[in-house]
Amino acid sequence: MRLLSQLILPSAALVVLAGGACFAQDWPQFRGNANLTGITTASLPATLKVLWTFEAGDAIESSAAVVDGTVYVGTQASELIALDLATGKPKWRFKTKEGIGESSPAVGLGMVVVGDLGGTIYAVNVADGKLAWAYPTGGEIKASPVISGDRVIVGSYEGSLFAVNLKTGKEVWQVKTNGPVHATSAIVDGLAYISGCDGVLRGIRVSDGKEMVTIKTGAYTGASPVMVNGRTYFGTFNNDVMAYDLKSKRLLWRYENTQRQFPFYSSAAVTDGKVILGGRDKIVHALDEKTGKEVWSFATRARVESSPAVADGRVYIGSNDGRLYVLDVKTGKKIWEYEAGSPLSASPALVPGKLIIGSQDGKLICFGA
Repeated sequence: MRLLSQLILPSAALVVLAGGACFAQDWPQFRGNANLTGITTASLPATLKVLWTFEAGDAIESSAAVVDGTVYVGTQASELIALDLATGKPKWRFKTKEGIGESSPAVGLGMVVVGDLGGTIYAVNVADGKLAWAYPTGGEIKASPVISGDRVIVGSYEGSLFAVNLKTGKEVWQVKTNGPVHATSAIVDGLAYISGCDGVLRGIRVSDGKEMVTIKTGAYTGASPVMVNGRTYFGTFNNDVMAYDLKSKRLLWRYENTQRQFPFYSSAAVTDGKVILGGRDKIVHALDEKTGKEVWSFATRARVESSPAVADGRVYIGSNDGRLYVLDVKTGKKIWEYEAGSPLSASPALVPGKLIIGSQDGKLICFGA
């Protein structure tokens, strides 16, 4: 076990265990941790029920963050909202200049950070919802920020990855790529990895912005990379899923659905020897971590852009068919489903006893016992 020094939390330590699982009371960013594993040891009830819903007024594509009993989520109504986890009552609402799309809040050092479709990064005080600083990137932001020490790492459609000081909002460095930066950075061993829209996987040193790893994948990639045991896995718009060894920069395997050729937009979770992710082929896929061969698949009724979260041997994932699915990790068999009535492209956030997810019709739903 090693402490994730890259991610500083005010209330609880986040520890990454063997295989990329994490033990945490909170879910402080997109995919739950800096490795983007989407996996937690927090327990959820075997049977879920709706505890509360919140009407945000416009679509929620942003995935929630949960820290210290507060839920943070962005909306297309140009708001970053903080809600009480127990009741769903709003604590405060912060107005952004433009709508918040897929960018999901990150929480650390008393701040919550998010980007909007106008290209601005905002840092807001968690205590009162007051603006600490705003930084314009010059291009819309769909990537989610990641907090690494005292820095915020986030990409924009301007074509760059930015590091901004979390306390001051001043730019630390900027790395230019050859296309929009849509993916959220995975932070491992001091490097921020982005799977690029320019067909290049890059590892950028957080301390100074120097590019330390360059792997030409040749694939336009919107999904964020997951990092586990020196390997990375991600889906692409070339209708495939790739696995790379980071040290040798070697392609380990490549998977594609030979019967249905559609892009993979969902970011993967790696657990129990499986790489699990959704596809625009309407299917949730589980691939063997070592070989890339399909272990199981589960068909939904519409494309799956939500990224899976995993706890207690169960996969939690939304679909654009308007349903939240709970699947067995080992077999892919459906354990439970809930019909939300509107596409679920956001990803679930998991904390002990509760699951939070937003829908395209503007509802934020909290499930529990």
